[in-house]
Amino acid sequence: MTNIPRDEPVFHISVVARMVGLHQQTLRMYERLGLLQPHRTRGNRRLYSPRDVERVEELRRLMNDLGVNLAGAEVIVRLNRQIEQLHGEREALLREVVRLRSLLGDTDEGRDGS
Repeated sequence: MTNIPRDEPVFHISVVARMVGLHQQTLRMYERLGLLQPHRTRGNRRLYSPRDVERVEELRRLMNDLGVNLAGAEVIVRLNRQIEQLHGEREALLREVVRLRSLLGDTDEGRDGS
């Protein structure tokens, strides 16, 4: 999966089910719960991205290896999504600060550092 962009929808549900060792109905249930959001084709077929596959694998790891129930796994996945979103927003804000500083000619030279 290294050559495929993480968000590119490329895998059909049957392929993902085989990849992760789950039944297709389980993947549909995860979608109904909002844990997965596969892309839909014009024919309404689900296409999963490598990132979706990673999320399914994370759910399986939480439940099988760590003993977390589905409700707990759902909370953890949602919190991880929020963390990812906040990191993205932070990076965008830092880029904006750098851009604004360069526009203003703001540098650290000449500051007293206190």
